[in-house]
Amino acid sequence: MTDSIHLVDHAGRFFLYRLSGHQIPKPPANGFISRTAFSAAHVVADPAAFENGNVRRPLIDWDATLKYRHYLWDLGFAIAEAMDTAQRGMGLDWVTSRELIARTIIEARHRGAIVFSGVGTDQLAYRPRVRVEDVIAAYDEQLEAVETVGGRIIVMASRALAVCAADATDYAKVYDHILTNVSQPVILHWLGDMFDPQLSGYWGSTDTSTAMCTVLDIIRGHADKIDGIKISLLNADLEISMRRQLPPGVRMYTGDDFNYPAMIKGDNKGYSHALLGIFDAIAPAAAAAFGAMDRGDLDAYDQILAPTVALARHIFQAPTYSYKTGITFLAYLNGFQSHFRMIGGQETARSAEHLAELFVLADRCGLLRAPDLAIARMRQYLAPIVA
Repeated sequence: MTDSIHLVDHAGRFFLYRLSGHQIPKPPANGFISRTAFSAAHVVADPAAFENGNVRRPLIDWDATLKYRHYLWDLGFAIAEAMDTAQRGMGLDWVTSRELIARTIIEARHRGAIVFSGVGTDQLAYRPRVRVEDVIAAYDEQLEAVETVGGRIIVMASRALAVCAADATDYAKVYDHILTNVSQPVILHWLGDMFDPQLSGYWGSTDTSTAMCTVLDIIRGHADKIDGIKISLLNADLEISMRRQLPPGVRMYTGDDFNYPAMIKGDNKGYSHALLGIFDAIAPAAAAAFGAMDRGDLDAYDQILAPTVALARHIFQAPTYSYKTGITFLAYLNGFQSHFRMIGGQETARSAEHLAELFVLADRCGLLRAPDLAIARMRQYLAPIVA
């Protein structure tokens, strides 16, 4: 066994890194109960689908993709399926998303696990001159597809609506329609433009305080149809402010991949549940932290999650929407997939220097579950550079 590897820094220089030996506590065997925690899960691409200039629609390695979801369920997480972490809107189209959702729901049903699935309007991506009525019809199509297979809903933000909405009134019209017609309470999703620049001005305003008033009005009008709202704005103060204004029974799900420990821990006025892409990468540590919270040991909760924040901020650094690359690379290092390929070639979205630093930060969190394998795969990835 070796515990060191030559890595490349941001100046292009190689240096010897010795593994820390840091280990996280064992996650609880029976999951956790203090918070509801969804992990948005990445997909494992089928590399054969992208060879020889193949331009067919995105194809997924279904066995590896579903096995990873079982791994997350085993740790106690619910799954947020076909979200932006799964490259939704960045290579994963609606046709493939629908199949992914159906397959995951079947797997969840077999074991009594929880999965909510993303519903959006991405089938309108290449349609010119989209109208608000087209957005409503597209949402209806996806809602019906998911509910027909027994699925629960996360209402994703719509790029098409961001383009065609004249003002907040159009957002209210669309969401009133959705929430009037869903059969079970849904999770709303407010995704900031740092995650998707095409969503700038969502809810009818680029001012987040004004946008928040619009969302709260929609929620208050349909509180019985809303399980909660996830906000991904990387703004802790805004999340806390909105959390305190939600109607009783409507949950705040933090989507803040920079400040999640404090958001989940909460304060004397409340706390956030979680729906996070970073949980895909830090699942064992997060599960162990939730286990400590269940025991009332908030010091252990802090100690377990504190080292993961540097990793999360690195993975989600600008351009934030490229975070999927780091999450997939860590899954590759940890043996959850046999290759580092992504839909649409997104494995090239981060530099070798970025991924080398990710290796270091993951090790310092105790998140390299098989160090020998991680070192071997890191060396293989860096081999062309070394040569």
